[in-house]
Amino acid sequence: MLRTKRRQSDPPPSRRLESFLEMLAAERGAAHNTLDSYRRDLGDFAKFMARRAKPLEAATDVNVRDYLTSLNRAGRSASTAARRLSALRQFFSFLYAERIRDDDPTSTVDRPRLPRALPKYLHEDEVENLLAAARAKTGSDRRRMTALVELLYATGLRVSELVSLPVAALARNGDLLIVKGKGGRERMVPLSDPAREATAAYLEIREGYLPKGRSSTWLFPAKSGTTHLSRVVFSRALKDIAIAAGIEPKRVSPHVLRHSFASHMLAHGADLRTLQQLLGHADISTTQIYTHVLEERLKSLVARSHPLANA
Repeated sequence: MLRTKRRQSDPPPSRRLESFLEMLAAERGAAHNTLDSYRRDLGDFAKFMARRAKPLEAATDVNVRDYLTSLNRAGRSASTAARRLSALRQFFSFLYAERIRDDDPTSTVDRPRLPRALPKYLHEDEVENLLAAARAKTGSDRRRMTALVELLYATGLRVSELVSLPVAALARNGDLLIVKGKGGRERMVPLSDPAREATAAYLEIREGYLPKGRSSTWLFPAKSGTTHLSRVVFSRALKDIAIAAGIEPKRVSPHVLRHSFASHMLAHGADLRTLQQLLGHADISTTQIYTHVLEERLKSLVARSHPLANA
């Protein structure tokens, strides 16, 4: 049953809303928690409309904007307002598709601007400690983990790109990687000397990771030899290395090393266009998030170093 007990303060249940929720459950397989979330969000808007003596489905674009304004005045966060607007968009899109309405009142309403979270990254000395911990590993995994971590930090690859590299991605005697990224776009990424040396050392023992008599096209094959190293396995191993390096494991992930690569490149003079190409971003606006990291560093530097900062 999709219906829940109605409180006296609630407006009469909307047949259109129930039809929408039934569609989500039947056609999209929405979970109960998802349906409850839609019911709450759309129910809140229904109360707003009831105070204007109008049903939920009769809302205008002015009503939607006034509702978002009311959320802001009530101290609701931008993320809450954005989620409510998303629910409204889907509801009115459903009404339009069902020809219950001949317009969508949310189509001209701008999404609330959300504060963009700064990328999490490690400091350069922390990355050095992480690399040292990888090199200090004992056993057969030492060379492979060293190569993985060196490559990740030297190139800023996505973890999916890293673990799925074919051996053929190494070009020009290991000086370059040819990476196939999102959308099938290829890019060339130069390797640092430590990354090239770590990769060469790993290649000497790579066959030891394959079942006897089996070959593989993957640079980092899984034990079966039929596929590549899994992202989950690598991520877990990286957290183990973080513990050995004295870094909180929750602060370390493949994506954090990608962010670290980008942040440190900018800090050492790389320009955004070059960084965009290295990271494989289709749009430079995605790369521009890292300029905020530099802004925060500059603010911190001024706060620490300016003679009048603590006056």
